[in-house]
Amino acid sequence: MSKQPVYKVIFYNQGKVYEVYARSVHQGAMFGFVEIEKLLFGEKSALVVDPSEENLKSEFADVVRSYIPMHSIVRIDEVSKRGSGKISDATDGGNVSPFPVYTRTDSQS
Repeated sequence: MSKQPVYKVIFYNQGKVYEVYARSVHQGAMFGFVEIEKLLFGEKSALVVDPSEENLKSEFADVVRSYIPMHSIVRIDEVSKRGSGKISDATDGGNVSPFPVYTRTDSQS
């Protein structure tokens, strides 16, 4: 019996770095997006509750499938076991920065 793979996906979203665990990660039907399905969260019966994982769980509560823009993906790893998902600030000493985006400003008067 083969064991289903577990993927750790780290991506940047609105000034925060998200770390989620999922059973299925692949290039989605929408060009430029990575499709993440079957998100994994900690056990409900656990005695210790991690507030950052609870925030993540509530944000993705009714999500069946999530499409993440490719330029927001920091890293995708296939891991041997599931860890604890979290949301953290991108400026907490890490080396993650947003993809540079060009915005045009018209300065004509």
